[in-house]
Amino acid sequence: MKPASPPDAARAAPRRPSLFLHLLAWMLGTMALVWGSFVVWGYQTGVQEADELTDGHLASVAALVLNWDIHGDVARDETTPVQAPPWLRAHDYQESLSVTLWNAKGELISRTGNAPLPQFDVEQGFATLKLAPQSAWRSFTQWNKEGTAKVTVMVALDERDSLADDIALQMVTPGFWLLPAIVIALGIAIRRGLRPVTTLSHAVAQLDLSQDQRLSEKHVLRELDPMVHSINTLLDRQQEALERERNLANEVAHELRTPLASIVLQAQALASAQDGRAQAEAGTDGLRQALQRIGKDALHAGHVLDQLLALARAGRSMQGSPLQPVDWAGVAREVAAAQAQAAWQRDDSLSVGAPEHLWVRGNAVLLESALRNLVENAIRHTPPGTQVEVQAGQGDDGSAWMQVCDDGRRLGGSPVAPPADSLHLGHEIVARVLQAHGGSFGAAPAPQGFTTCYRMEIPSAG
Repeated sequence: MKPASPPDAARAAPRRPSLFLHLLAWMLGTMALVWGSFVVWGYQTGVQEADELTDGHLASVAALVLNWDIHGDVARDETTPVQAPPWLRAHDYQESLSVTLWNAKGELISRTGNAPLPQFDVEQGFATLKLAPQSAWRSFTQWNKEGTAKVTVMVALDERDSLADDIALQMVTPGFWLLPAIVIALGIAIRRGLRPVTTLSHAVAQLDLSQDQRLSEKHVLRELDPMVHSINTLLDRQQEALERERNLANEVAHELRTPLASIVLQAQALASAQDGRAQAEAGTDGLRQALQRIGKDALHAGHVLDQLLALARAGRSMQGSPLQPVDWAGVAREVAAAQAQAAWQRDDSLSVGAPEHLWVRGNAVLLESALRNLVENAIRHTPPGTQVEVQAGQGDDGSAWMQVCDDGRRLGGSPVAPPADSLHLGHEIVARVLQAHGGSFGAAPAPQGFTTCYRMEIPSAG
C-alpha cells in the first residue's frame, strides 16, 4: 500500500477548531441574544407608543371639535369628505379619522369620515367599537363642559395597528443594518487582538528542539507571560534531558568499549593458540585465564545492557499505567528472599526490618525493580561478610519510606571491590521510578551499626 502523499494526508487529517472562530461565535451569540432582546423590546415599545400617540390624537381632535360653535344640524346621511393629499400613505390617521357630533338631544350636528354612524349612547372615554360585522374602530367620546354637545372621534383599528407596526419597524430597522456591520467590525477586531497569540504560535513552531533555543519574553503581553514562561521552562527541561541522554550515551559507549575490546583481544589470543607450539608455550593456565577474562567481560557488558533495558522500562511503564495499592513491605520480603542465595554465596547477611504491611499506591513491578537494584548494589559493591538490611516504616508526614543499609565501609574490613556499575545506572533507575511515583531518592544518614544507606520515600496509600 502506497503511503499517503502530503496533500492526501492533509485532506485526511481532521480539521481542528479555530480559536478565532470560537471567540467570534461566542461574541456573536452573546451579541445576537442581547440585540434580539433589544429589538423585541424596541418593537413592543414602538407599538405601545404609536397606540398612545393615536389615542392622544383622538382626544385632541375631540377637544377641538367640542370647541366649535355650530348651530343647526346636518342630514343623517350627509358627511363632510376629507380631501386626501396624494402623498399620504394608506395608514395615515389624517385620512381615516371619523368625527361625529351630536347635540344634547341626540340629533346629529356634524359627521366626517367613512366610519359607520355610532350609537348616541356611547359612553365617554376610549373604547373599541364593533360598528359592522368586519369593522372595528378605536374611538374616543366626550361631552362638552355645558353638556350641550357630544363628540365621538374614531379611527379604523386595522389602520391604527398598521401605523403602530410601521413606527415600530422604523425604530428597529437600523438595528438590522447594524448587525452585519458589528459582525465585520468584531471579526477584524478579534483577528487583530489575537495577533500576539498567532505570533507566539509561529515562534513556537519555529523552535528547534535539538538546539538550545528559548522564546523571547520581550514585547509579550502580560496575559501571555505565564504561557511563555511555561514553554521556556519545558524547553529548559528538554535541553537538560537531552544533555543527560547524550552524556549517558557517551558513558555507555565508553563503558561497553572496554569489555568488548577485551573480548576481541582474548579471542584473538585464543585463535593464535591454535598453533601447536603457541599452545604448548601458553599452557593450560593461560587458556583458562583468557576464558575467565572473556566470561567476566561478557557478563559486565550484559549487566550494562540489562541496566539500560531496565532504565528504559522504568521510563515507559508509568505512562498510562494506573496506580494500584501495593504492600511495599511484602515487596521487600520477596526481594530479600530472591537475593538470599547471592548473599549466602558471599557470606553476607541479608535481613528485612519492616512492619507487617506498608501500603502505598504505585506500580509493583517498578517498586520491586528499584529495591532489587539497591539490594544487588549493596551485595555486589561491598566486601564479603557485609551486613545488609532493608528497613521500612511510616513517616510523620504520612509518607512511606524504605532504605537499604550496609556496613561495607566498617573499620578493619577488606577493601571494597571496584564497582561493576561505574555508570550508577542502578541509582538512575531507582531515581526515575521514585520520580514517577511522586517520591524522592538519595543517600541518607546511616543508622548505628551501618556505614552506607540509600533511602526511598513515596506517598502512603492511607
